Amino acid sequence: MANKKQKGASRWLATGLGVAWFAGLVWLERRQGLRHRQIESKLRRDIRNLAVGGIGAVALHVAERPIVVPLARLVRRRRWGLLQRVRLPPWAETTLAVVLMDYTLYLWHVLVHKVPWLWRFHLVHHADLDMDASTALRFHFAELTVSVPWRAAQIVAIGVSPPALSVWQTFLFCSILFHHSNVRLPIGLERRLSRLVVTPRLHGIHHSLLEEEANSNWSSGLTLWDWMHGTLRRNVPQSAITLGVPGYRNPAELTLPEVLALPFGEERLEWDDPDGTRSVRTPAQLGPASVLQA
Repeated sequence: MANKKQKGASRWLATGLGVAWFAGLVWLERRQGLRHRQIESKLRRDIRNLAVGGIGAVALHVAERPIVVPLARLVRRRRWGLLQRVRLPPWAETTLAVVLMDYTLYLWHVLVHKVPWLWRFHLVHHADLDMDASTALRFHFAELTVSVPWRAAQIVAIGVSPPALSVWQTFLFCSILFHHSNVRLPIGLERRLSRLVVTPRLHGIHHSLLEEEANSNWSSGLTLWDWMHGTLRRNVPQSAITLGVPGYRNPAELTLPEVLALPFGEERLEWDDPDGTRSVRTPAQLGPASVLQA
């Protein structure tokens, strides 16, 4: 009974931390916004993103909870996976689990961009015409649901225990909220931070409507993975970025029902402009390749 109460208290603590982090980022966005373009009513867009996020959260809970947590318990009991084969202090096991889960999530992010049917679901996230903390919640329920087998494979292969899983989930949620936020950090601070973790300016490049920029900066937590794979891009100023996907730029086509139906609708050449051409970035718009631009 005491153990059950402790687990319940831990869940409430993690939930409270996530809500407080989200509220703090929204407050900072109002005080020191990074991007000031606004394509449509912020209130309408926020309500839509929260609705998409709420539906996704329910779907993920239904699909994931009967599988992921019991599987993590089984992993620890049967000593499955890499980290269960070696004897490590709890802090070291948890740290390594978070790092390895983060890396395998990088691989999943690459897949949802490269595999056409997965991209149809992930497109909902990228079709947001602005980007802020609410964008972090805008994942189609089908994308979240089909990610569960991947997460199960991560847990078994890595050997993720229930405590490590809880820490990783909290880290991931806070990281995704942070790097989607529209918070302007001092550029010197963000350049230092971006050597370790994904920041708002780095992820803003990933949400560019240019395909070559959207196919970069795939990391969700640590930037190490983009460094390793040569997919890190830092030289695009935020003022030069238009957010979204070229084939889905009409706000009238991005209402809640249409966003939810988007993956199942008629396919478009989503990276083409309306005239059939593709926009390109001119060298004059870019800064030095090794320096994060303001």
